[in-house]
Amino acid sequence: MSAHHLTRRNVLKATGGLSTAIALGSAGVLATASPAGASPAGAVGDGFGLRIVDRNEQNPRLKYYRFATRAIGWNPGINVLLPDGYDTSGRTYPVLYLLHWGNLNVDFTSFDRAGVREWTAGKPIIVVMPDGGHAGWYSDPVSSNVGPRNWETFHMDQLVPWIDANFRTYAEGNGRAVAGFSMGGFGALKYAAKYHDRFASVSAHSGPASLRRDFGLVTHWANLSSAVSDLAGGTIYGAPLWNEAKVSADNPVENIERYRGKRVFLVAGTGGGKVDWFNQVSENQVLAGQREFRGMLRDAGIEHEAHEEPGGHEFRIPVFLRDLDGIIERLRKA
Repeated sequence: MSAHHLTRRNVLKATGGLSTAIALGSAGVLATASPAGASPAGAVGDGFGLRIVDRNEQNPRLKYYRFATRAIGWNPGINVLLPDGYDTSGRTYPVLYLLHWGNLNVDFTSFDRAGVREWTAGKPIIVVMPDGGHAGWYSDPVSSNVGPRNWETFHMDQLVPWIDANFRTYAEGNGRAVAGFSMGGFGALKYAAKYHDRFASVSAHSGPASLRRDFGLVTHWANLSSAVSDLAGGTIYGAPLWNEAKVSADNPVENIERYRGKRVFLVAGTGGGKVDWFNQVSENQVLAGQREFRGMLRDAGIEHEAHEEPGGHEFRIPVFLRDLDGIIERLRKA
């Protein structure tokens, strides 16, 4: 898949698309799912609940790890991209957590396959790219029929402290940023608000910012895509009735004050060009939600940077490069 056109089309096809999400309301077969596996206390391996089961550290910049963790019912992987000269510099670096989009052929390696090593060459920042499931939505689901898929617990309770313990990072909010594309853009907005003290910068590249607008379209979308792709009928937010407290806790537009003092970077497509209808319907919803979010930030007097670009639901590398420079400028310097 081209790095200039990373789309969510396949996962939407798998779930029947937006029209199916509206029609079904995440009901029907989803209602049979069992409660999601809780993240139990106690460590697997080290004090962070992680045990390395595979690794490759031969490349001077890109390090790969795979973990056993009770938060996830299989062994998720991560890539850690180090700045040039990390091994000899002795310096401490800020960290960007870069969250991937949703699709059946997408995982923690997808940004590397798209070109992130080239994009970050010479930049004084560590980039952490974790697994987030085919449609994990950076959440601990309400229900699962395949065992635990607690991505939020894995990332926030286990991975962040593990990274700070194993690499020369600034283990503080001013030393961390979170960004992502599509599902990952939503995850970035969610994590930055819900874990307010952990991130100084948040970036959503075509990431949904409103879960309840248009009769909860994005919430239905999350439920259906997760049910089909990850949870064997389980859901992120519950079906046929939502866990309303969970929706509100995750919903960027319901947590506006928690973005105050952060660097906030948003981008969405406006259509035009060779954009097929399916791609455009997806981005229309993203654009509408981001505009709602931006209006609320503006009304609250919270600074943010927003871009509307031609095209559909795609990852725009030139915009990401601009964003990356802003991230590095905002974070504590290496």
